Amino acid sequence: MVCLTTAPDHFPDCQDDPAARKRTVRATDAATLRFDGLPSADYAVALIHDENGNGRLDTIMAMPREGFGFSRNPAIRFGPPRFNSARFAVSGAPVAEQVKVKYLL
Repeated sequence: MVCLTTAPDHFPDCQDDPAARKRTVRATDAATLRFDGLPSADYAVALIHDENGNGRLDTIMAMPREGFGFSRNPAIRFGPPRFNSARFAVSGAPVAEQVKVKYLL
């Protein structure tokens, strides 16, 4: 599951963000994912490897049990990073972001 947003208040889950772009892709097909036609703005990406297909990030004792990642690959401390740690600018030219999926358990 991938979420792309310009709204810091809706990052990282994009919940209730009508302008967010969300996609669900098979893990084997997610090597390259494109979002075409984005207006110029600052964006952030969050992704979850939803291994069991239940539509959410499963946790145990507040630790993610499934893989997750963010644009710019910020350091993960306690909880998800803030929008500013994951944001990148889009200004017309193609932008490539490599997101590393992390597994804690």
